[in-house]
Amino acid sequence: MKIAIASDHAGYELKEYIKANLSEEIEDFGTNGLESVDYPDFAFPAARSVAEGKNTFGVLICGSGVGVSISANKVRGIRAANVFNSEMAKLSRQHNNANILTLAARFITKEVALLMVRQFIATEFEAGRHQLRLDKIHTNSDCK
Repeated sequence: MKIAIASDHAGYELKEYIKANLSEEIEDFGTNGLESVDYPDFAFPAARSVAEGKNTFGVLICGSGVGVSISANKVRGIRAANVFNSEMAKLSRQHNNANILTLAARFITKEVALLMVRQFIATEFEAGRHQLRLDKIHTNSDCK
């Protein structure tokens, strides 16, 4: 399993903490410091790598998690979920087959973030009735 990870300046320290504490192979798409940057510049390449199958999952981090989530969800084939606890991380995989987890660096602790990432990558999609719902999203989306 290979994980794409990226952040803006607000998420940089959390990104580095997650990288240091995961045993999975990680591809880092930046940023590489605390200088102010624009999150789409990092979210898009990471999301594309997941959509193209180069990485299994993605973890994107900004101050609120919202900006990177919006950016990632513009990439065809991406289902990014902005979550705040491990149960939401688990459900985003089980029910929504999310392939990118987005995190709010300004609102969660490093320990909670790491727990959410671990829960996310360890959880399988349940399919069944949930697949029917995803099919409806893709059928009605402009990003098929």
